[in-house]
Amino acid sequence: MELLKMEHSRVSIFIFCMSLVCFFLSTQARWHHHHKKPKHHTHHHNISEISAPPFPAPEHSSPLAPEPSSPLSPEPSSSFAPEPSTPSDNENANNSTEVFDVRKFGAIGDGVTDDTEAFKMAWDSACQVNSAVLHVPYGFSFMIQSTIFTGPCQGGLVFQVDGTLMPPDGPDVWPKNNSKRQWLVFYRINGMSLQGGGVIDGRGQKWWDLPCKPHKGINRKILSGPCDSPIAIRFFMSSNLTVQGLKVKDSPQFHFRFDGCNNVHVESLHIVAPALSPNTDGIHIENTNGVEIYNSVISNGDDCISIGSGCYDVDIKNLTCGPGHGISIGSLGNHNSRACVSNITVRDSVIKVSDNGVRIKTWQGGSGAVSGITFSNIHMENVRNPIIIDQFYCLTKDCINQTLAVYVSDILYESIKGTYDIRSPPMHFVCSDSVPCTNITLSNIELLPALGDIVLDPICWNAYGDSETLTIPPVSCLMEGIPRSILDNKDIGYCR
Repeated sequence: MELLKMEHSRVSIFIFCMSLVCFFLSTQARWHHHHKKPKHHTHHHNISEISAPPFPAPEHSSPLAPEPSSPLSPEPSSSFAPEPSTPSDNENANNSTEVFDVRKFGAIGDGVTDDTEAFKMAWDSACQVNSAVLHVPYGFSFMIQSTIFTGPCQGGLVFQVDGTLMPPDGPDVWPKNNSKRQWLVFYRINGMSLQGGGVIDGRGQKWWDLPCKPHKGINRKILSGPCDSPIAIRFFMSSNLTVQGLKVKDSPQFHFRFDGCNNVHVESLHIVAPALSPNTDGIHIENTNGVEIYNSVISNGDDCISIGSGCYDVDIKNLTCGPGHGISIGSLGNHNSRACVSNITVRDSVIKVSDNGVRIKTWQGGSGAVSGITFSNIHMENVRNPIIIDQFYCLTKDCINQTLAVYVSDILYESIKGTYDIRSPPMHFVCSDSVPCTNITLSNIELLPALGDIVLDPICWNAYGDSETLTIPPVSCLMEGIPRSILDNKDIGYCR
């Protein structure tokens, strides 16, 4: 009996202790519940631990960066009248760039559909906006007809080519009402950049195959018939231009032509066409001044760069030229015209596997002057005529001698080295019978044959100048001084 009482007492004590513990825990739980910090409820969606930047972003993104998407954004509209894309919706942002993607104006970009009207609408819209970007996106090929993009536009316009542009494929499908002399023309534009990593494909093969082209005619003769071929890209009466980074190939005729322009900067172009493609000059300039052509590669079937009448203040640097016909001033004075070219520099460049190196070419019967020309630090690789002045330039054998000529003077050749093709002498100074060349200066000329023996007889005709250093090969045919015919004729070389 006493044993049962003791067991009952122990159970009662245990139950009493457990009751005290439960009471204490319950009290602590209630205290913690009433003193816990409340949560701040939000309506934001969950995001990863690396949080996204705020939207709109505090800094402007690249003009061509895709807009940040929102989970609540509506599906894109299929409307044919698109709104320009903008990198920021912040109404207080300054200097924002508006991007006009040609696809939003109806361009398809399949390489077959005619996207001309879409490009015109995109241009008209971008032209009215300061610092706008007309965007040709990567991964698409846009076929457009011969088109003139006309200004004036607001400043800072960028024509950004990241995809491919191409014309109709050959003369047979070229619209009859469209000019066959030009494809894309930029007219009266001030302050524009044509740039990007895309391709401009001129699709020139079917134009080159026309029987009127000299390399396709019977016995390599030019045959009769229509022979107009379009220039790929032409800038006309425009200023403050930049062309940069593009790959341009297979133009039916000139790849680029600048007419009546000033302040032109060309940078990092890559122009290519087959060596036998006719008249596919890389860059031609006419009546244009303040030109810089830097860090570019050109290989084609004609002159890498040709400089026509009315050009001055031109600087060409770090150009790789060839195969092709070299770098030319001219041809000048055709059809008895007056031609003036001055202050031209070609420097730090390479010319390879070309018919000519640095060339000045004029027709008989012209007038005007070429002066202040510097060819400096140029490396020749297997070039047929590395240094040439030709004042009897003629495309046929029917040209007759004439007394008038463009006056060529103050020409400096310095640090021109490399190899030449022995089929021709490495230096030609062939000047007019009546208007001699003067002040030709040679310095540090070292030209050796690529194969075979040195050609020891440079050609001179009515050419005056001197060699400041010994030259390889030696040049002894330049005459000294200034001829009396030049000193007595104050009007010779008149260019004002």
